[in-house]
Amino acid sequence: MNLLGVLILVLSGTVFAAPDEALLGKAQGYPVCAVPSGSTTATQHCLVGLLSNYDKLTATRKVPHGTPRPLKRAAPEPALGADAYMAANRNTGLLVLRGDTILAERYQYGRNENHRFQSFSMAKTVVAMLLGVAMNENKIKSIDDRAGQYVAELKGEPYGETSLRHLLTMSSGVDFSEYYNGRDDVSVLGRKTVGRQGPGGADSVLGYIKRSRPAGEKFVYASAETQVLGLVLRAATGRNLSDYLAEKIWQPMGAEADATWVIDGGGYETGHMGLNATLRDWGRLGMLLANYGELDGRQIIPAAWVKAATHAESPHLRPGVATFRNGYGYQTWLIDNEGKFALLGVRGQAVMVDPVTRTVVVHTAVHANSTDGTARGPQFNFFFDTIRTLGSS
Repeated sequence: MNLLGVLILVLSGTVFAAPDEALLGKAQGYPVCAVPSGSTTATQHCLVGLLSNYDKLTATRKVPHGTPRPLKRAAPEPALGADAYMAANRNTGLLVLRGDTILAERYQYGRNENHRFQSFSMAKTVVAMLLGVAMNENKIKSIDDRAGQYVAELKGEPYGETSLRHLLTMSSGVDFSEYYNGRDDVSVLGRKTVGRQGPGGADSVLGYIKRSRPAGEKFVYASAETQVLGLVLRAATGRNLSDYLAEKIWQPMGAEADATWVIDGGGYETGHMGLNATLRDWGRLGMLLANYGELDGRQIIPAAWVKAATHAESPHLRPGVATFRNGYGYQTWLIDNEGKFALLGVRGQAVMVDPVTRTVVVHTAVHANSTDGTARGPQFNFFFDTIRTLGSS
C-alpha cells in the first residue's frame, strides 16, 4: 500500500475506536440483555444490544412494510463531518437526508442497516400523526373532544375530562412525575406497559386524580398523556396502532423494512414509546414530515395537521417558553421559530427536520443516561452545521 493509501486508512473514521466501546460491551459482543421492567433503565454494557434488539426481548406487534420506496445516494458524498461526529459521540447510527437523497449514513458498535432501533419517545410524534389521519377520516370528530368520549374507562377521570388538544400539547394540568429515577410516575407507567404488569389498556393511566392547574396553561412533559392518546386512537378507529400505522403511513411512505411496536399485557401498543425501526425508515418518516405529509403527489398525512403539529399554537408552547430552549407542538419538539422540529427519545434518539431545505438528520444512540441534556448539544450542532454547509440549494 502506498503512502496515500496508508494516510486515507489512518484518517478514515473506521479506524477510530467508537466512544466508550469497552464500557458498552464490545468484548462481550455487545450483549443482548433482558428488557428491564421500566422502559429506559439498563446497565451500560447492555445498551447497544438492548436498543437494537428490543423487539426480541419483549412482546411486540409487527408493522409490516409494503413496496419499498428507493432512496438515492449522493456521489460524491458531501463533506459533513460524519466520521468525526461518530468518532466523538455514542451514536449507533447517523443518517443525513436531503429530499430523498442519502448524503451520509454511518453505523458503529457493530450495528448495520438491518437493525431495528428502539425509538423511546419518538413514537409520541407517530401517535400524533395517526391522530391527524383519524381526524381526517372522521373517526375523531374534534381535537377539542375529551378523551373520555372515546375511552369509557376514563370518563370522570382527570385525563378522561381533558381535551385531545391539551393532551397533544402536554398541557393537561394533571399531576404526573417524569424524572427517570425509578420512583416516579413514568416508572410505574413503564412497569404497567413495557413490563406487562397488570391488564394493560386504560389501567395503565388510571389513578392520576389531581389536576394542579387548569388545562391549556403550562407545558409539562408527561408520557401518560400520549398513552391516553393511543387509547383514544384504538377506540376511535377500532384498530390496533400497529395495523393502523402500517396501512396509513408505513406502507404509503415506502418503508423498506417491517417495524415493531411494544405491546402491554392487554395487547395495547405502548403509545408513549416502543416503536422499533431501521435508520433509513426513520429517515423516510422524517422526509414525509419535511414534505408536510405529502409524497409523490399523494397526501398521506393532512398537510394542515402536520403544520399545526409542528408549530406552537399557544404562547406557553413557544421555543424558549415550553422549555429553556425548545417549544412543543402536537407531541413534537419545536427547535426554533423558523419551522424546524424534531422527534426525540431518551438515550439520544432523534429525527431532526428542516422543512425549508427538506433536510433530515437521524440519530440512534446509547447516551449514558436518560436525563443528560448536554449529550443533545452535539446533535443539534451537527444538525445546524449540516444545514449551513449544504445551504439552500
